[in-house]
Amino acid sequence: MKVTKGQLEGKISEAIIKFEKEYMGRGPLETKTFIIGDMILVRLKGVLTKAESQLVNSGNDASGRELVKRLRIELLEKGRPLLEHVVKSITLSEVISLHSDISVKTGERVIIFTMDRQIYP
Repeated sequence: MKVTKGQLEGKISEAIIKFEKEYMGRGPLETKTFIIGDMILVRLKGVLTKAESQLVNSGNDASGRELVKRLRIELLEKGRPLLEHVVKSITLSEVISLHSDISVKTGERVIIFTMDRQIYP
């Protein structure tokens, strides 16, 4: 039975949500995955904890925002092998690169995977 693009995107979203819950300690409020040729774009909304939000919104200095961004980047880098393995197992493709950024202003994170081939024809 052939898997549709939407089903594949859904499986990737579910896997990312599971990763966020198990590895990061909290899942996003909303997740959407887009397969575009040999790229997978994952958009996660509402990823900041209450403590992180308070740290980001306390005062006008940028140190709290920078701390949260650095922490989130470091955590994702440490969990990168797990994340790449999960995406590989779903797509049956190798992950060439992973790029990520988080907006501490909106609590949104994007993750982009570049794969070794086009994922969906």
